[in-house]
Amino acid sequence: MSTIGVFDSGIGGLSILNEALNQSPGHQYLYLADSANTPYGEKSTQWVSERSLLMCSWLVQKGCDAVVVACNTATAQAIAMIRERFPQVRIIGVEPGIKPASATSQQKIVGVLATQNTLNSDKFKLLLASLDNNCEFIQQAGHGLVPLIEYGTLKGPEIESLLHQYLDPMLDQGADTLVLGCTHYPFLQDAIEKIYGDRLQIVDTSQAVVRQLCRLIKDPESIQNGHVDVYSTQDGNALLGLAQKLLPHPYLRNATAHTVSI
Repeated sequence: MSTIGVFDSGIGGLSILNEALNQSPGHQYLYLADSANTPYGEKSTQWVSERSLLMCSWLVQKGCDAVVVACNTATAQAIAMIRERFPQVRIIGVEPGIKPASATSQQKIVGVLATQNTLNSDKFKLLLASLDNNCEFIQQAGHGLVPLIEYGTLKGPEIESLLHQYLDPMLDQGADTLVLGCTHYPFLQDAIEKIYGDRLQIVDTSQAVVRQLCRLIKDPESIQNGHVDVYSTQDGNALLGLAQKLLPHPYLRNATAHTVSI
């Protein structure tokens, strides 16, 4: 059994945790949400880098063999620094799935919904430059979405208004594929499909991220001792309650909640 840390600015990384529990449940999972400081998407590069390094340091000190930086902004701004600091720990990041989206899109027009920091990052720009195709990427920052998701608001007038504001122009320009470039955004998939039906094919990389995690860690011989501990820098019980509401995974029913000061 490995001890695996999953870190995000808030609840977004729960989409990665859920996939990890589905693919490889027999580990000790530590989910750490910096809820007191969410969202990261519009904070300074230096702040995000230093804070992400601090949060991952805490997970390493808790004995994690691997850490998933389950935040696109933190990955874009800090993962090189984190890997350099902890060469002995397997560090897995997330990034917008523009490569599979470019291969999927029939019209070769792809919408990318992400945080402003992710879109502005050198890592994202290098990712775009690495693609050798004629695909057009329409980039849109999802201002205001993360705070609503953090409160558990996944549908209703506020969410739908923002989705129309951000996604309607993509369809007007011919997009047929949408990249969810923030780990919070998969929680809006039902709302997106309600509005747009099958007009936008959604690309979410959580499965690919967890497959990479599974390649790097040894699968346990038994899945009987797997467990989840949920940590929040604001309110551990509130975070666990929301996690159980959003993801009715049996492991989360037995998870332990903690509030930490980091």
